[in-house]
Amino acid sequence: MMKKRAVFLDRDGTINKDVGYPNSFSVIEIYPYSFEAIRKINEAGLLAIIVSNQSGVGRGLIVEKNLRDIHQKLIAAFAKRSAHFDGIYYCPHYRLSSIPRYRKNCRCRKPNPGMGLKAAADLNIDMNNSYMVGDKVGDILFGHNIKAKPILLLTGFGQEALPKLKKKGIAPAYVALNLLDAVNWILQQEKKIP
Repeated sequence: MMKKRAVFLDRDGTINKDVGYPNSFSVIEIYPYSFEAIRKINEAGLLAIIVSNQSGVGRGLIVEKNLRDIHQKLIAAFAKRSAHFDGIYYCPHYRLSSIPRYRKNCRCRKPNPGMGLKAAADLNIDMNNSYMVGDKVGDILFGHNIKAKPILLLTGFGQEALPKLKKKGIAPAYVALNLLDAVNWILQQEKKIP
């Protein structure tokens, strides 16, 4: 079976505004262009997969049931605009958590590759020809760690991440103004693939 190419997406600061630790969908503000961006990923035959660090769960700021509810409502909001996600993976862990089951130094917290490896196994993904889009240093490092092309957005924490990456000598494959710009760049790259 042919492996699929994917666009891995950070959530907060990438698809929606980063408001800290949102504990209900009512505080989630989706960037208006995100609907078109995800639809374009879908139409190109690429997988759209959210990979999100959600240490708010481990920190006791949101219960996992509410996080799943946010994700269900996010899926519904995109479905209304004819766009869909092929998977949502999140890491609820926080190594100083007072809740034992969340207290661990896990392999799934970005920049560790755990969520990407799980998605690759679940969805048969060709990581070398996939992309990672996010606004934080950890997103770009995660991209490198899963062997996907990392794209830094200047939304969310992107402006702060750029000089930090330069200092570490790490270059994203592309620096995008926002998610739609990133997706348009990805589609240009896809045209070059024979």
